[in-house]
Amino acid sequence: MRIPRSLGLAAAVLAAAGSLAACGSDSGSGDDTLHVVGWKGGGAEPANVAEINAAFQKANPDIKLDFSYVPPNDVYLQKVQSQLLAGDAADVIMVDPQKVQAWGKSGYLADLGQESWAGGISPTVKSFVSYEDKVLASPMELSPVGVYVNLDILAKAGITAPPTDFPSLLDALGKLKAAGQPGYSFPDAQGYMAEFVMLMSAATTVYQDTPDWDQQFMKGKVTFPKSFTEPLEQIEQLGRNGYVDFQNAVGTDETTTGQPDFIAGKSAFYAGGSWLAAAMKKASFKLAFIPWPGGEAGSKPSAMFFPGTMWAVNARGEQQDAAKRYVDFWSKSANLAPFLSAEAAISPFGGAGADSDPLLATMVEAYADKRFALFPANTWNLAEPETKIRSLLQNFLLGKASVSDTLNGIQDAAKPAGS
Repeated sequence: MRIPRSLGLAAAVLAAAGSLAACGSDSGSGDDTLHVVGWKGGGAEPANVAEINAAFQKANPDIKLDFSYVPPNDVYLQKVQSQLLAGDAADVIMVDPQKVQAWGKSGYLADLGQESWAGGISPTVKSFVSYEDKVLASPMELSPVGVYVNLDILAKAGITAPPTDFPSLLDALGKLKAAGQPGYSFPDAQGYMAEFVMLMSAATTVYQDTPDWDQQFMKGKVTFPKSFTEPLEQIEQLGRNGYVDFQNAVGTDETTTGQPDFIAGKSAFYAGGSWLAAAMKKASFKLAFIPWPGGEAGSKPSAMFFPGTMWAVNARGEQQDAAKRYVDFWSKSANLAPFLSAEAAISPFGGAGADSDPLLATMVEAYADKRFALFPANTWNLAEPETKIRSLLQNFLLGKASVSDTLNGIQDAAKPAGS
């Protein structure tokens, strides 16, 4: 998931990335080596990539594999995009839905639509790996985005199970407050917590009735002011009822403060992706992970999934056959399984994967019931609009804009050019 960083930090880490990459070049250098680059497989997220690479090397002894890790977000984008522009990028490149759109438009990515795995991609995921109907990447995971729950804190307030709808969430927060227990943690200094909650709520309140809402929006058939009022009103109610101090929230960092505080037992609820599960499981309390309980009383919530990392082949790479064999290897369920387990994600090839993890039970159930939506990272929520939307939502949290004004702003930020 994209998490903004200051340019100063990005520059500093970029320098570090350069020295790291020197240990194993990730650029196509004219030799017989297959060069692969990714932002997972090192640093804080090894994700069992080394294990899978070792298995690939064993199964393909004729291919010399060189994998390079580059830190994520701005660092990765700047480094790999400059290499693509110069024509010396790696043969296989880790991408996400936004990069598929941007680099697909620039012609940097090879068409993989004829590969054997392409027909097995879940239909709901296919548009995220495609540009102009060409399959340009092989998806690696569907990562649930939901609410982590400290069940021990709930028990102290007499709450026996996590909430499943919005009235029961408000009831739980009221009981926690009355019992003097911490409630909902809503750190939003980086801007993505409000974005997460808006979209998680929309999974139930918008996408459940209109699964193709994103496509309709891109065609000008639906609008944010008419469709997304309920998600923002739910956020607003958390503040109005005194369950979240949004003035404090906007000054609290999601990563450096919010997540560690939740793990330390300082809040009952914390929203985040399944990629945080490994860290969350280290907490000393009983843990649950649920979809945002955004529906009316008695309803079942829909889950939000992020179509995360993907493998693409450099259209100008020298090792086309070896690159396609590498991507094909990752598409096999047995080979992909260690990655899915490490990421607490499910497979985009039909949904099998880390479904044996008890923490993902409600997410797997929602996926099987087709109660889910996919994070709109390939339509209106691209990088530039997303930055504007996060800023608009922060102003909303601070009381500087109404629900209506905020939705009108999001509409302007997200609408397709020329519309």
